[in-house]
Amino acid sequence: MRALVQRVSSASVSVQGTVVGTIGPGLCIFLGVAETDGAAEVTWMADKIVNLRIFEDGQQKMNNALLDIKGEALIVSQFTLYGDCRKGRRPSFCAAAGPEHAEAIYEQFKRAMAERGIPVASGTFQAHMVVQIANDGPVTIFIEKEAKHDEQEAPS
Repeated sequence: MRALVQRVSSASVSVQGTVVGTIGPGLCIFLGVAETDGAAEVTWMADKIVNLRIFEDGQQKMNNALLDIKGEALIVSQFTLYGDCRKGRRPSFCAAAGPEHAEAIYEQFKRAMAERGIPVASGTFQAHMVVQIANDGPVTIFIEKEAKHDEQEAPS
């Protein structure tokens, strides 16, 4: 599972000119799903993101997490995070999950974020979307959790 996380003052996503999701201060999360992703990756990623200390405290230090600031999350499915550009000029998306599996994991992730107390807005799965982001900072973090490395990971 891969997530590109951007700290935002606001963000919205539109489908065919209609806004389908909008948030105020919080995170815009572009989520990529691999075929091997399951409940363990969803749990790990949701816990990591809601507790990621990338929001400033009173001393302008990044000491606060999304939970601390009571921020929101705009979650957008993004299979292109699995684009492999090592060969040729056209990315290969072979590592991305197929639509059925990807949508199920995407929905699980949205629920996991909401269960952790985060107000969630989202895009429309498999739709052509226009995402507008007011990146605050700018702060952009790439997070990856591969299923095959679970047993080797050090505790956080």
